[in-house]
Amino acid sequence: MPSSLLSVGLRCRCPRCGQGALFKGFMRVVDRCPDCGLDVAAADSGDGPAVFLIFILGFTLVPAALIFALKVDWPLWVLLLLWGPIIIGATLGLMRPAKALTIAAQYRYRRDQFGGEDEGGEG
Repeated sequence: MPSSLLSVGLRCRCPRCGQGALFKGFMRVVDRCPDCGLDVAAADSGDGPAVFLIFILGFTLVPAALIFALKVDWPLWVLLLLWGPIIIGATLGLMRPAKALTIAAQYRYRRDQFGGEDEGGEG
């Protein structure tokens, strides 16, 4: 039974079975799902996850940093030491789920890129 797009993306699992790990290492996509054998190597998320994160984190963290900087009277170098790791950590922490979500959406809506298979006419 296919899992929801968001659930599969956040758990970084196979978009077909929802069980197999999608990554080996930090960002390298597996060639095939270890559970169902889906050819995941054909998936190409491209720059989509990075672009989504630029917009989402830019929209949330930049105003937060500006509001924080206006409320406290700290030197600029202290603010850079504080917000630099927060921004880098948020970006690295969300990159895997964003890439998994992009691959899951690609599987759901452009299944022909995964070898043209079809399971019951979904999509």
